[in-house]
Amino acid sequence: MALSRDQMAIRVARELQDGYYVNLGIGIPTLVANHVPDGMDVMLQSENGLLGMGPFPTEDQIDPDLINAGKQLVTTAKGASIFSSAESFAMIRGGHVDLTVLGAFEVDVNGNIASWMIPGKLIKGMGGAMDLVAGADNIVVMMTHADKYGNSKLLPQCNLPLTGAGCITQVLTDLAYVEIRDGKFHLVERAPGVSVEEIVEKTAGEMVVPDHVPEIQF
Repeated sequence: MALSRDQMAIRVARELQDGYYVNLGIGIPTLVANHVPDGMDVMLQSENGLLGMGPFPTEDQIDPDLINAGKQLVTTAKGASIFSSAESFAMIRGGHVDLTVLGAFEVDVNGNIASWMIPGKLIKGMGGAMDLVAGADNIVVMMTHADKYGNSKLLPQCNLPLTGAGCITQVLTDLAYVEIRDGKFHLVERAPGVSVEEIVEKTAGEMVVPDHVPEIQF
């Protein structure tokens, strides 16, 4: 069975470490904020100028002035700081973000990512994605394994305009956790009940499969 969006967020939250500064991209990555392990000191950063983002608010916690870069309502954690987007991007470009979690349309075997436009479709722009992939050494992509037409999003080569080149080393999809190295996808974990054969079939780029592929545990 494919992972739900919340299960994907739970799995990615395991990549967090105490003391990390983390940027969560728009879409599925924002859900990671709801699954930071108890007792772990992690500061979530948003491009619009917030460091110390908390989980999404309950109805009685809503403050219309507190939003993330995707214009979703958020809360603040203890010790949070609010500043200009210029300072936020200086933090990103200066390499001060320990982990970035992004969504994507496509990722390929060389670690290239396409996440900002589909030709012929109206878009709002790239946002901070280009800065994030350029300024971070540790990036996790969260996305579905295939698009709504069943086409693989893990490719030999990205077809869409790139956000960044050679910058992605980890991908978590609704079917599998995959690492990228040596110009290939390496299958590390699979969603509970999803076979290795299904994952390989739905991966257009070359996939290296070890003798044993454990299921993701929850």
